[in-house]
Order: sequence, then C-alpha cells, then structure tokens
Amino acid sequence: MALVRPLLLAGLAAVLVWVVAQNLVLGAARTELDQTLLLTKRAVEAEVERLRSLPAVAAEDVRVRDALAGTGSLQAANSYLETVAVHAQAGELFLIDAEGETIAASNWNRAGSFVGENYGFRPYFQEAMATGQGQFYAIGVTTGVPGYFLSTRIDAGDSSGVLVVKLDLRPLENIWRSANADVALADANGVVFLSARPDWQYRALSTLSQEAMDQIAATRAYEGVSFATSAPLVRTAIEGSDAVGDGWIARLTPMPSTGWQVIAARATAGMQLLSLAAAALAALATLAIAAAFKAWEQRRQIIALRLSQSEKLEAMVIARTSDLAREVDARVQAEIDLRATQEALVHTEKMAALGRMSTAIVHEISQPLAAMEATLSAAELGLDQKDTATARRLDKARGLIRRMQRTTKHLKSFARKEVPQLMLIDLCAPVASALDLVAPRARAIGVVPVFHTPEGRVDVMAGAIRIEQVVANLLLNALDAVADMPDAEIIVSVTTNAGQAELCVQDNGKGIADADLSKVGEPFFSTKLTGAGLGLGLAICKAIISDFNGTLDIRSHQNQGTRVTVTLPLAVQKSAEAA
Repeated sequence: MALVRPLLLAGLAAVLVWVVAQNLVLGAARTELDQTLLLTKRAVEAEVERLRSLPAVAAEDVRVRDALAGTGSLQAANSYLETVAVHAQAGELFLIDAEGETIAASNWNRAGSFVGENYGFRPYFQEAMATGQGQFYAIGVTTGVPGYFLSTRIDAGDSSGVLVVKLDLRPLENIWRSANADVALADANGVVFLSARPDWQYRALSTLSQEAMDQIAATRAYEGVSFATSAPLVRTAIEGSDAVGDGWIARLTPMPSTGWQVIAARATAGMQLLSLAAAALAALATLAIAAAFKAWEQRRQIIALRLSQSEKLEAMVIARTSDLAREVDARVQAEIDLRATQEALVHTEKMAALGRMSTAIVHEISQPLAAMEATLSAAELGLDQKDTATARRLDKARGLIRRMQRTTKHLKSFARKEVPQLMLIDLCAPVASALDLVAPRARAIGVVPVFHTPEGRVDVMAGAIRIEQVVANLLLNALDAVADMPDAEIIVSVTTNAGQAELCVQDNGKGIADADLSKVGEPFFSTKLTGAGLGLGLAICKAIISDFNGTLDIRSHQNQGTRVTVTLPLAVQKSAEAA
C-alpha cells in the first residue's frame, strides 16, 4: 500500500505531461509545416509564372502565324520554336491546329517528336480553343514524361490553333529531396503528381469518385497509372488544412492560380518520442519527490524515537554523554561529507549531460528560430504604421533572433562542404531578392541601397539561392559599416566586362584598416567589436564564389568606404565555346 500512492501520482503526472507535451509538439509542427507550405507555394508559383506568358509572346511571331494559316514554312516554325524553348529554358513548345493535330514543335528533329500527334482530347487544348487560355498537368502520351502544359489560342486569318509550352517540374522534386523537405503537389482530384516521397507519386489523398476516375481516363492525364491497386494516402477524412496518414501528419493549402494543393508532411515518430520522454521524466521526478519525502519522514521518526529513548535512559547514560556527543558530531560530519560528495557527483553528471546535449540543441534551435523570425515578420506586416513603439520592440526581437541564427548558421555553413549546383540564372534576380531580404534592416538605419540594373539579362552559371546568400551577406556588412552615419550611401551595380559579369557593392562607411584588410577573408576574423559576428561571413562568400569559378575582391580605405566586387564568367561565353 505504501508504494501504490507514489506510483499512482507518478502515472497521473506522466499522463498530464504527455498530453501537454503532445499538444505543444503538434502545435510547433503545424507552425513549421505552415512555413514550409508558404515557401513551397511561392517557389512553385514562381516556376509556373516564369513561363505562363511564353505561349502568348511566341504566338506573335509571323513564322508561327504563317505556319498555322498554311501560308508559311513549317520548318521555319519548327526552328523558331526550338530556339525559343532553348532560350526560355522550357521543356517543349508546340503548335496545334484547330483539329488538334500538332503541325510544328520544338522537338521536331528528336525521337518522340510531337509533330503529327493529335492532342484534341487534352483539356489544355479544349480550354484554350474555348476561352483563349488553358492549363493542365499530365503524363505525356507521346514521350511518357510528365509536365505542366500552358496554352494560348492563336487566330491567324481564317485559321485558329493553340500554342502550348510544356514545363517540366521534376527538378523541384530534386530540390525538395536535397533539402529533406516532405512536400508534394496534388491536382484538383487529390492525386499527388509531384512529391519528395517516391511512394506518394501518383497516389490519391482520398478515395477517388467514379466521376474523377472517368475524367482522368478521358483526359489520359496519368497514362499507364492504375489507381485501383494503390490505397489512399490519408487514413481519415481531411479536416480543414490537416491530414493524417500512416506515421505522418500534414498540412495542406490550395494554389488558386493552378487549382492544385500544396502538401507539407512530417513524421510523427520523433514527436511521439519527445512526448514519451517528457512523460517519463515527469514520472521519475514524481517518484524522486515521493522517495525524498518518505526518507524525510523516516528520518523524523527515527530522530523522535531516539529522543524518546534518550529521555527514558538519561539517568543511565550520563556517564557516556561526552562519548555520545562526539559520536553524533562524527556522524553529522560524515553525513555532511556524504551529501557534499553526492552533490558533486550530481553536478558532474549534469555537466556531462549538458555537453552531450549541446550538439543536438544547436541543431534543433535553428528551425524554431526561423519560425520565430517568420512570425515576427508577419506580425510586423500586419502592424499599424502608427504603432512605432511596438515596431521597435518587434525589430529588436528580430535582431536578437537573427544574431542567434547567424551564430548557428555560420558554424554549420562553414563546416559543411556542398556540391555546387550550376544552372543558368540572371544575376540581377538574386541581387533583387537579396535587396528585399535586407530591406527591413536598411529601413531601420535609414538608408535605401541604390541598384543600378543593366540593360537586358546578365546570364551566369551559378546557384540563385547561394548567390542571394552572398549578396545578402555583403549588403549586411555594408549596412553595418554605414550605421549611425548621417550621409549613408550604398550602391549596388551589375555590369559586364570582357566576358565577365561584375557585381559590385559599395558603401561610404568607416572602411577597414589597412592592417585588417588582408585578414577579413580569413575564418573567425571579425572587425565587429560587439560580438555580433563570428567572422565567417566573407569566408563563406569566398567559398561560394569559388565554387562558381568566380573571384571576390575587397578594396577599402578608412573613413572613405569599402568596395566589394564579385566576378563570375558570363554564360554566353561558355555557350560560344561549346558551339
């Protein structure tokens, strides 16, 4: 009976803590998934919108219109569509007449050419002919390659037709998998057609109705895929934005521009483990408190018994009073020594446990910090402009969060060696994105960076996200240099020179001392006396630019400013050499 009560209390505490921990973990997971949904939705929309206007623009060419009207050369139209598809980085571009037959295509000279194929059954053809615009995701019936089809109706004299661009979205899957992000896209019927999880590909979220099955069969959207042999992904009915599957939870959000659904999922095993660990700790703590209380009660009873016996035998032990006093003193001292030893051992074990936990804490803290910063940004966007006091407090909180993020991000970024992913990008795009990222910081110190954009594109072979990271780092350094200056000025420019693209970030700040100029690119060297930086920013920038076969040059004079120039090979030069 003595053990029943502590065990019951420990069980009750474990249950209560498990429920609370489960709710907290699920809430944090939903917040993180919502952030993932927002980023994924923006990335997919940007990829689709990049080519949405291409059919309408290409349809204005006289070669396309003459080919559709039957007065021009089909070969000229083929060559033109092939050239446009290469320069626009589109999958394929093809022209369909009013009967649904393809008369010209960018892949006219390759195996699996669309020329001569009839696509009158496809919704993107039917919608474009009826309304002027069309869009549809499907597996290609000719090539077997899936893609997103965007179409525009063309009227050339008495002839009508449709110009279609096929956009390959499969590279997004590779990006999601490399980032360990469990995200997916599903069509209006709930069929997953793009996913970081291969086992989700071409599976329905819920059981498909017969009407949906008939529509898929009529449009041949997923040619060769049998939905009858695969079970639905979601175990129960989808409630709002939440979905639950076998060993995972997910959040869903619609994408109105395409009619799709964006899905972000996360495994529940880790969350269950955290909740169980919290419950176990609560049970152990309750048992420890019960044991301590029991020990105190037993000690009190023992002392009371000894006092009682001492009173009864006082007459008999007068002669031994001094010996008993020395014995009590010795026992008290031994007990004090034992307690001190126990406390030292407990402290040593705590320090060892903290050492083991530090690595995991550094890893786990980055994602909550990102979620906190995004939450503060959202709060700042919805804040009344007149509420300056709250705005300052939000900005101060975001600054502290960014400082913690830089501490973890710089250490992980400098230690991790990534394989550079090269693609054709316009250098101005990541520069503009970086300027948007640092805009809150620029407004806080009262300076607006000036961006001198070139005429036309400046194409280089690099990674847009990593270039954006370099430019953001250089801009933040420039903002730190001109902080508290009345005539602060930051100029960003992109130019070309002798087959090279040059990105320049210049400020009129306090500059860098000559003795420090040769060291600023070294790891862990920083000129910031406040401890705000680890001295890894420029070292990481140099490593990134080196991966893209470029250089980073720093020129500075004290009290005159600093000029940082990033040089990258132009992609046009590489194309000419390959030709």
